[in-house]
Amino acid sequence: MDLMKEKKLGFGCMRLPVLDPQDAVSFDFDAIEKLFDRFLELGMTYFDTAYTYHGYHCEEAVRKALVERHPRDSFQLATKLPLRDFKDAGDMEKIFREQLENCGVDYFDYYLLHNMGHNVYAKCETYGAFDFVKRMQREGKIRVAGMSFHDTPELLDEILTRYGDRLDFVQLQINYIDWEQPNVQSRRCLEVARKHGKPVTVMEPCKGGTLVNIPAEAERLMKGFAPERSPASWALRFAASQEGVFRVLSGMNAMDQVEDNCSALGEFRPLSEEENAVIDEVRKIIQANTAIPCTACEYCTHGCPKRIAIPQYFALYNSMKRKTGSFSSQNVYYNNTVLAGHGRASDCIKCGKCEQACPQHLTIRKYL
Repeated sequence: MDLMKEKKLGFGCMRLPVLDPQDAVSFDFDAIEKLFDRFLELGMTYFDTAYTYHGYHCEEAVRKALVERHPRDSFQLATKLPLRDFKDAGDMEKIFREQLENCGVDYFDYYLLHNMGHNVYAKCETYGAFDFVKRMQREGKIRVAGMSFHDTPELLDEILTRYGDRLDFVQLQINYIDWEQPNVQSRRCLEVARKHGKPVTVMEPCKGGTLVNIPAEAERLMKGFAPERSPASWALRFAASQEGVFRVLSGMNAMDQVEDNCSALGEFRPLSEEENAVIDEVRKIIQANTAIPCTACEYCTHGCPKRIAIPQYFALYNSMKRKTGSFSSQNVYYNNTVLAGHGRASDCIKCGKCEQACPQHLTIRKYL
């Protein structure tokens, strides 16, 4: 399969519509089905889920909204082995069988080792995770094997040097804010993947919405150049324009997002020099207005003993610092989150579990 000839846009299922914002598994299936159907109608086929998304129930939601309603050859399905969750080689087999059942399929078009980094690399070597996905591929249960990666370019180079023959592609966090950021290093990680000849799928092209809800000054720059284009379309096209990128994932939970994203990447045209110059100016403005570079992936909350709503609190703080809302309104949202059963930021006991799980390598305890 020539991955570089694939459709550029993929539907990320990390943030599907829910009926209750406080309940990750209260799926709004009517809305989800309409989004999935429209995505397919517009000629896109790739859906990306994971074992851990939406409180470990996202795969089942995708089965109900997609797999049970559309012919198997009309879509491509990707899911991931949770590297933090498996205990040994037997556990990998058990989880994989469970995932096939969750999704209601006999094989996965794409299957990834999920959130590879220093914290799980040794375990993957010990229990043969790289060999496991290759074996599943030989057995026909995986069509294309890869890994999602949130760590240093040096570690990526080491892994691809040792295990590159087991991996067909790499999924990287690439966006114009993280391009040179020392905690992510998008550009350098992409260069490593290219050095090893690995096509790249992009995650977080809009950095959890950060590059959608941009400062007014930045949006004026973009609208001045192209009044009809959204900030999200600029972010998607930046990611898709990088050499070696064959697909860009976008977590869409509203119909206007599906329409806009498919329009931006359906008939893809790389950014011009002039457009890249606009991106450079926008980057400077956003960096000057962002206190905490959190993407709201919520990995940090899974093991928090105090149930602190870390991403929500960081978003409120960023909003306050950007002056996009009054302090009183941010305070109301903060107190409502606490009343819903979450710990306050000050309840942090400094255990560090959140920082071990954070793909962005943020100093969460310090930020709290």
